[in-house]
Amino acid sequence: MTSENTSRFNLRGIAVAGLLGTMTLLTGCASVGSAFTPSSADMAQAAQPAWQEIKQKETISRSSSYNNRAQRVANNILAATGQNPSQWEVVVFQSDDLNAFALPGGKIGIYTGIMDLASTDGQLATIVGHEVAHVLQNHAGERYGQTAATQLGVGLAGAVLEGRGVQGSSGIQQALGLGAQVGVLLPFSRENELEADRLGLQFMAQAGYDPNEAVAFWRKMQNAKAGSGAPPEFLSTHPADDRRIAQLQGMVNEMGY
Repeated sequence: MTSENTSRFNLRGIAVAGLLGTMTLLTGCASVGSAFTPSSADMAQAAQPAWQEIKQKETISRSSSYNNRAQRVANNILAATGQNPSQWEVVVFQSDDLNAFALPGGKIGIYTGIMDLASTDGQLATIVGHEVAHVLQNHAGERYGQTAATQLGVGLAGAVLEGRGVQGSSGIQQALGLGAQVGVLLPFSRENELEADRLGLQFMAQAGYDPNEAVAFWRKMQNAKAGSGAPPEFLSTHPADDRRIAQLQGMVNEMGY
């Protein structure tokens, strides 16, 4: 995998979306980002055109085997979280990329490459649970708010989500990891990743999957990274493999599995 493919997921600088009057209130404290964090509803609206673009540019798999498996696992995870699976859209993309993502508004994309690597439904549930956790915790919105709060000097992009119409919401799309190149991975902080890992394990257990499958899957991802000579896209902005696996194993032990 080329560095170009990896770098396309890097979060670019985001101009702040805010009112001029609020700028005097920003003093650099840790809580400032929350003032610029869009709601889940705003993030869902901003993600919709990007989701359509992805479906237009990527090859959608027509394989009943892939699609049925993805839908089955996603439905189980979503039901375990209290979500209505019928309100979520699950699409499988035909590609060898080791990648998957979930977008605000109930959109899940899974690449056939990572489905092949996840040899059991439990391992696939690891992926889906982790990505769904990002959406349910509005991590993309938090990331946008944190970044916007540190870039007040760049300008006022969108003026409070363009008057709440969320039109031309390029800043939010960048926070989602979206750009001219599709293929998506949210570049979350390690704190967000840890939370998504922990919640993902809980979702797996609630859905009837063995959380130990998560440890097995991430070891596979570590091996895939070593074999390719470059980080898979799914790992490109995530914590170091050894640390992540150790943390997951600790969480699984705490759960009593």
